[in-house]
Amino acid sequence: MTPETETQANRGAAAYRRRLSTRQMEAEVFARANRAIRESRDGGPLARARALADNRRLWDAVQGAVIDPTNALPAELRASIAGVAIAVLRECGREEPDLGFVAEMNDHFAAALWR
Repeated sequence: MTPETETQANRGAAAYRRRLSTRQMEAEVFARANRAIRESRDGGPLARARALADNRRLWDAVQGAVIDPTNALPAELRASIAGVAIAVLRECGREEPDLGFVAEMNDHFAAALWR
């Protein structure tokens, strides 16, 4: 990427971020992770490994955010989200993960964040 195209890309990303709320940006992260999972079904083992790694990073971040004692969400909701994160992380770590389950959890969280 040339310096000029890199600057244009950075400006485009900044403009995109200004149009979306924080929650909408978070929803987009789940949607992108889900696209990677769906595309990995036809993309072979490398695409699948990348999609699973991306989802592990995403759900590690979710888990870290909800176990943070400074998180303002109600404790019961934080505990529920942490439970989902643990289940998704466990599934991503299996030898033959249920990608449908992971995708479904991503869909649920993306939909909730877009509300």
